[in-house]
Amino acid sequence: MLKKIIILDFGSQTTQLIGRRLRELNEYCEILPYNKFPEDTHNIKGVILSGSPYSVYDPIAFKADLSLIRGKFPVLGICYGAQLMAYTSNGIVESAGSREYGRANLSFINNDDLLMKDIQAGSQIWMSHGDSITKIPENFNKIASTIDVELAAYKVKGEKTWGVQFHPEVFHTLDGTLLLENFLNICGCTRNWSPASFVESTVAELKKQLGKDKVVLGLSGGVDSSVAAVLLHRAIGKNLTCIFVDHGLLRKNEFENVMKDYEHLGLNVIGVNVKDRFYSALAGVSDPEKKRKIIGSGFIDVFDEEAHKIKDVKWLAQGTIYPDIIESLSITGTVIKSHHNVGGLPEKMHLKLCEPLRLLFKDEVRRVGTELGMMHHLIKRQPFPGPGLAVRILGDITAEKVRILQEADDIFISGLREWNLYDKVWQAGVILLPVQSVGVMGDERTYENAVALRAVTSTDAMTADWAQLPYEFLAKMSNEIINKVKGVNRVVYDISSKPPATIEWE
Repeated sequence: MLKKIIILDFGSQTTQLIGRRLRELNEYCEILPYNKFPEDTHNIKGVILSGSPYSVYDPIAFKADLSLIRGKFPVLGICYGAQLMAYTSNGIVESAGSREYGRANLSFINNDDLLMKDIQAGSQIWMSHGDSITKIPENFNKIASTIDVELAAYKVKGEKTWGVQFHPEVFHTLDGTLLLENFLNICGCTRNWSPASFVESTVAELKKQLGKDKVVLGLSGGVDSSVAAVLLHRAIGKNLTCIFVDHGLLRKNEFENVMKDYEHLGLNVIGVNVKDRFYSALAGVSDPEKKRKIIGSGFIDVFDEEAHKIKDVKWLAQGTIYPDIIESLSITGTVIKSHHNVGGLPEKMHLKLCEPLRLLFKDEVRRVGTELGMMHHLIKRQPFPGPGLAVRILGDITAEKVRILQEADDIFISGLREWNLYDKVWQAGVILLPVQSVGVMGDERTYENAVALRAVTSTDAMTADWAQLPYEFLAKMSNEIINKVKGVNRVVYDISSKPPATIEWE
């Protein structure tokens, strides 16, 4: 069984980032709710305690039984995790008076400490906490300070236990990766997690799990479902059948292009064109949540109908990835949001669920796709919402509105590719606004639609910034859309970041 680091999540916004950093160091790790430490511990190499939005002395603060881990495994507490260990050992944690947030520099480091190996005084770190440890227990040793924070890091005597009040996982802690690498070395990690090892072990596991059973998978054309399909195809070949539903809300020519790509990959794919069925169901519906539900329900019905045409199917495969799993659970283990690509299908179809990518982050999925020999444009395809253009048409859906948006979107996305900007943007698209404005074309006044261009940069979609695309590019896109897309006479650019805005408009 694979050796791993366990990250106990106390509710920090950067818990996933800790996991990403360890995976980047080729170390396998799993993120679990703070109160769900595994009973089977023989393959655990070390434990990291995350930050939290709470104070350790808050009555509703998340508390864990640290006796299960301290002294038994190497432990690293980050921010709240460090404070919790000090507080529960009779140290003192107090409000800092004002939140300590932003860059700081280490003014003192014990270079003999294994966690601080090769990190020098003056190294920049990132603070984000409202409390501070003001007194450590007698069996704790200070190993790092800043000008404002006396106890920036500590080591527990007689244990492989450390705590840091800064965040090594964030970009602004310049030696953060080195600190985490030092911790992995303390844990004796072999750091053999790689796309190649994942493909090898996962294909073997899928062969054992599925045997000669038949599997059906819903393809979206996106990275996750495509990589899942290729991985399954390598394991079970012709026993995998993929279904690609065209609900009429895909990008221009996407259905035909994606079907060609899947044919190139050797996948057995059934393409289903049901545009009219979805347009009819969506007629007159403007509420975004209602649109999502209609599309989701319609997809389930179509998928179920097609899957039942295949005999003896026992498994439903999905391209669910690790952030979906993490975000689907609160840190108390309660399901708060479903991220299943085809949510509701396993129950409706009475099938067993297979999710070969459920422990991968998005960037790892792309690395696995490269390892599998998939085409660059499939692996680097930007995220696209499940309901498709329905959530980029504000208001009700009509075939004409879809046409307008597809034409404008095609010009924008093609332009990003031509200007070598596509791979520099996390996600991009056009939104058709429920706004008409006066314009002038030739000698005539027009009263037509406005569209908004949206492009963001991000690493995981949890936060995003608007992409600062060249003015010359935006000017050309505006000119082309207005001149070539009948029904549009105004183009605007969305410069909102997430938060407070979201990437999509609906």
